Amino acid sequence: MYRVMSYLSGRCAVLTGQSCCRPGLAKFHLASGALCQKSAIRYPPSDIPEMPPCNFKPEEYKGMSKERMMEIRKLNCNPMTMKVTYYKKPVFIHQGYMQWLWDVDGKRYLDLFAGVATVSVGHCHPKVTAAAEQQLKRLWHTTNIYVYPPLHEYCEKLASYVPDPLKVIYLTNSGSEANDLAMLMARLHTGNFDIITFRGSYHGGSPQTMGLTSNAAYKYPIANGLGCTNTMCPDVFRGPWGGSHCRDSPVQTIRECSCAQGHCMAHEQYIGQLKETFATSVPSRIAAFFGEPIQGVGGAVQYPRNYLKEAYKLVRERGGICIADEVQTGFGRTGNHFWGFQGHDVIPDMVTMAKGIGNGFPMGAVVTTPEIAASFAKGVHFNTFGGNPVACAVASSVLDTIKEDGTQQISLDVGTYLMKELAKLRDKYEIIGDVRGKGLQIGVEMVKDKASRDPLSPEAMNEIFEDIKDMGVLIGKGGIYGQTFRVKPPMCITMEDADFFMAVFNKSIHSYMERR
Repeated sequence: MYRVMSYLSGRCAVLTGQSCCRPGLAKFHLASGALCQKSAIRYPPSDIPEMPPCNFKPEEYKGMSKERMMEIRKLNCNPMTMKVTYYKKPVFIHQGYMQWLWDVDGKRYLDLFAGVATVSVGHCHPKVTAAAEQQLKRLWHTTNIYVYPPLHEYCEKLASYVPDPLKVIYLTNSGSEANDLAMLMARLHTGNFDIITFRGSYHGGSPQTMGLTSNAAYKYPIANGLGCTNTMCPDVFRGPWGGSHCRDSPVQTIRECSCAQGHCMAHEQYIGQLKETFATSVPSRIAAFFGEPIQGVGGAVQYPRNYLKEAYKLVRERGGICIADEVQTGFGRTGNHFWGFQGHDVIPDMVTMAKGIGNGFPMGAVVTTPEIAASFAKGVHFNTFGGNPVACAVASSVLDTIKEDGTQQISLDVGTYLMKELAKLRDKYEIIGDVRGKGLQIGVEMVKDKASRDPLSPEAMNEIFEDIKDMGVLIGKGGIYGQTFRVKPPMCITMEDADFFMAVFNKSIHSYMERR
């Protein structure tokens, strides 16, 4: 038997009449039919946590068979779709509503990956759906040559969410496109060419942004990324330096720390590595530094406090501009702030964004200063679909919904709760090495053991991953070695959903440990 933790506290009992479970606790259906509170940690294989209720009823699926879809996926869809089909038994998604997804067989899933941190306010959110429908009836598309209200209404609204002097907006169709554009603008404005990013970063898959991205899985064996240099990522868990007070997170690492109050050796060492990069790998004048406030694909990696503030200072001393990639961290996902960079107490010269900007509608943006924008006006920049009327209507509604539904506060409250409960599992299981993040940008790094911090094998990761899916929860994976589970749900999940996930995750880890 395992020692019972706080979020699993309570007694298991056959319920006759009134439930003994407090609202919000996940429950289990036993093979006997009895209902049991989730404190019974040693589950027989047939015990599956019960999902929170959902009043939405999906449409019955009447489309093509799963077999036919897989045939088409193999024959007609680009080959990468098969490579990124995560599961042994694929998930065939039919419909979504808020934090829920349904497959073609009617099975419901709690979506804690949000289409790779993209669905911000909820699948098919009624308010956003209504805004899209209204605009579709009025005007689908025109060109920026003409002046049309949705573009200007949205640009004014988005500009009000970013600090001065970031007030000029370029609309794109994706994050890769936004980062590609930011690279060009930085080089034109500074007159310099070299750009620095972190190892383990992901900034897109276009020929240009592939150079910014520092993960072998996303690289092709061709010349790419000329002028891009990757510096050491200041990862206080996996990196050479780190302690127990380094990062701005509800949960710190398990590494010991002897730093005095207000002093961080890890910060100094990683800044030293950045200075080494300046001294050895780039010219004396550079174009830009790209940084995600919290790494996304890299596995929710966080940096020491004040690292970015010092890094920005060093970059600007060398003629470069500082670019915050908010593709995954923006729009309130980190909870404490609307933008991830605000958590580092910095103001970048340029911000790129996508994913949550349109709640899944294809859209991206670059926001910069009037001075940088003026440098870019030397040539003609034109984007056929950037600022499309429907995209602008959707994105405008997303901003309204974030405010009206309080999703930033939900990110803070539910995300903090999740991380603290996950930290209890980290303290309990040898294979959970680190829990980190802010708000609903969460990473759980899996290891062979805490002493070595060696990544858990891909086979083991897949085994746990599949179990979690089979119990009705969808999460993601990330990290250079695919060793980190990523929890980045729509920002409308509830405490009850969090309890359900905790029960599922605990059961999946426990089952794996027993099999091992």
